[in-house]
Amino acid sequence: MVDLAGWITGGLDLVNQVLAATVVLTSFSLLIYIVTYNFQSRVARAFCALLAFVLIVYAGDVVLYEVRAQEAAIRWLKFQWIGIAFVPAAYFHFSDALLRTVNLRARWRRVAVLLSYASSAAFLALVLFSELLVRDGVYSPQASHLATGPLFWVFTAYFALVVIWGAVNIRRARRRALTRASRRRMTYLGLTFVAPALGAFPYLMLTSVPSLLPVNLFQLLLLVGNIAVLLMLVLMAYSVTYFGALTPDRVVKHRLVHYLLRGPLVGAAVIFTMLAVPKVQEILGLRRDTVLIFAVVGIVVLLQLAINRAKPFIDRAIYRQDQEEIAWIQTLDRRLLTSADLRAFLENTLAALCDLLQVRTGFVAVQAGGKDRVEAHSGDWDLIQGFLNGQDLVALASSAGPPESDLDEVPTAAPDRSCSFVPVGRFWLVSLYSHTRDVPLGLLGVEAPAPEPCLASEEQEIADILISRAREALEDRYLQENIFETLGRILPDIERIHRWQDATRYAGTPPMQILDDSPIYSAEFEQWVRDALGHYWGGPRLTQSPLLSLRVVADRARAQGESPAQALRTVLSEAIERLRPPGERNMTTTEWILYNILELKFLRGLKVRDIARRLAMSESDLYRKQRVAITEVARALVDLEQNGSHPDQSSNLPAGPVATDNRLDNQL
Repeated sequence: MVDLAGWITGGLDLVNQVLAATVVLTSFSLLIYIVTYNFQSRVARAFCALLAFVLIVYAGDVVLYEVRAQEAAIRWLKFQWIGIAFVPAAYFHFSDALLRTVNLRARWRRVAVLLSYASSAAFLALVLFSELLVRDGVYSPQASHLATGPLFWVFTAYFALVVIWGAVNIRRARRRALTRASRRRMTYLGLTFVAPALGAFPYLMLTSVPSLLPVNLFQLLLLVGNIAVLLMLVLMAYSVTYFGALTPDRVVKHRLVHYLLRGPLVGAAVIFTMLAVPKVQEILGLRRDTVLIFAVVGIVVLLQLAINRAKPFIDRAIYRQDQEEIAWIQTLDRRLLTSADLRAFLENTLAALCDLLQVRTGFVAVQAGGKDRVEAHSGDWDLIQGFLNGQDLVALASSAGPPESDLDEVPTAAPDRSCSFVPVGRFWLVSLYSHTRDVPLGLLGVEAPAPEPCLASEEQEIADILISRAREALEDRYLQENIFETLGRILPDIERIHRWQDATRYAGTPPMQILDDSPIYSAEFEQWVRDALGHYWGGPRLTQSPLLSLRVVADRARAQGESPAQALRTVLSEAIERLRPPGERNMTTTEWILYNILELKFLRGLKVRDIARRLAMSESDLYRKQRVAITEVARALVDLEQNGSHPDQSSNLPAGPVATDNRLDNQL
């Protein structure tokens, strides 16, 4: 007779074990995802800390399912307290980052965040080195936990206070959301904010529930809690991924959804398979490990196939408001003719044409960027090079100009009809003109099988079809290049629009950040500073630098009657001088390192070897510190742009020797 109660208990235990492992896998996956795509956002960084501590707690739960000794269980229960102790601090840190995003800043709250981390560290020390917070250990296969100590209620009050405070902060941040989408995401955060607390707090220490409730009911409650934590963590991460993202919302959503499907979902299925395969010696005459390998491989392959087949329906749900435009973009992505595609197509066309004419060598040459280039060839490369050397491609194409008949029309001439090829040297040539016939797109040549081109009507018909295909491919590629050139011009504007969109989601955003088109808000700003310093005494990276559009540069040029490039040089010099420490100059002390590198390398133009010798450091160390120095120049430029050249004005980005010294100590 089947033990139904035992089967249900085992099933619930298996599902809870899989769910705990899935929470670990999902937390780790979301942590890696946010670090990769959103780490520049302070909200994302704070959420990463919260995810990391939740990950530690659930990792302990997963391990405890396999622990079979009380001493080992106690060690892992104390390991979990690394996460449990710091979850409240990470909560408060996250909520403070949200408030700072909506421009609600308070120095005392930053101090409170630091104090919360210090308090969490103190509670963790009590767990590890005393029995004041926790003691003993209650070992149970499904519900191992530590017993409460005299100060556990202090930690409980601290945990509850900080979580409630964080929830209030999120509510305040939501009130400043301006757009419907930002309010909705703040609402998601408010509703799911309890997830880490729900999963991290050691509730079993507060009660003897496992001994009072039936095992199945306890497992069922644990199942519901695990599912709730998993869903809420995903929803929190979904909301966080929009902070600091300079890509459209649809791209963020699409990327995250497919990442979750191909990562955590597939991983959870693999974990379930590994745990669900019975732990018996043989299955169907095979060892369990063999069956497990085939099962895991099958699950991975089948799920990837299922996700690929479901992708159109998933995309339709994600892009439900822009389906027509997205369909066009996806079609364009599939049908774009890349350089490799064009080369392969032309080589196939040449091979067919050479086979038709019973010759070995052929080529298609184009002019790109003012230079002649063989786009595709077949056969004897030396013969082609020898023919084209010293030749003017445009002149050759003009001499083999378009035939009198329309190239789009397939000829039906008589067998003695003259061929469209023009003999030149050892080749027959034909010019590949566009529809407008203004200029040739390229030149097609094949090795001459006879002194004069003369083909039968059937051969001529096939040759004209192949030539027409080569011409159309070049014309399509030419049109695509025009499209790419246009996109290259408008992409900075599109990026700027996305930055404005991100800046205007919340009330209290500084008007400068919303309306200003200054280069300081570009992700490439520091690279532009590096380039301009590299050409400080002249060069295109200075004279054509985007930094010329800085207001402070325009003000200097107008006030001093300088050219924009001279004014930019003056502003860069002023930014470097802002990093000069007070007092007498010293070549080797720490506080003078950044200024010395900048002054010697860029203002004086000395060689790296000479600078390293004068500053008593290796060249590799010099390059590393030079990167820090350029970052500080960029900060000083931001300060000049936002506040002018008056050192007493405040700035969101600190400048000056003292701040520089502190950052140098941290970064070097």
